Amino acid sequence: MDVLIHAFVALHIIGIASLLGGFLTQMKAMGAGTARFVPAMLHGALTMLVTGIALVGMREADGGHVNNIKIGVKLLILVVILALVYIKRDEEKVDKGAFAAVGGLTLANIFIATLWV
Repeated sequence: MDVLIHAFVALHIIGIASLLGGFLTQMKAMGAGTARFVPAMLHGALTMLVTGIALVGMREADGGHVNNIKIGVKLLILVVILALVYIKRDEEKVDKGAFAAVGGLTLANIFIATLWV
């Protein structure tokens, strides 16, 4: 079970890297007002959602303790990110505020995952 959990953690990290990487590659375009949500951002967020749910399920099935409040906060943030990216995915230019919100919420999710004990 540990190998499976570690594999899903790796996939979860790949998802966050895709979401954050897509944001970072558009930073220069955000300054010019031409930033857009790239498909990698949507796919990364969806990967995070699926693997995160699987990780919680596997942790509980393995008898481990899950901080439900932390997971709930992370899930809420991810749902907001997914909503923003999904709704505006086909637009040629995304508002700077919405684009910055996705980047900020992504960073918030990373810090919650690593610093909230």
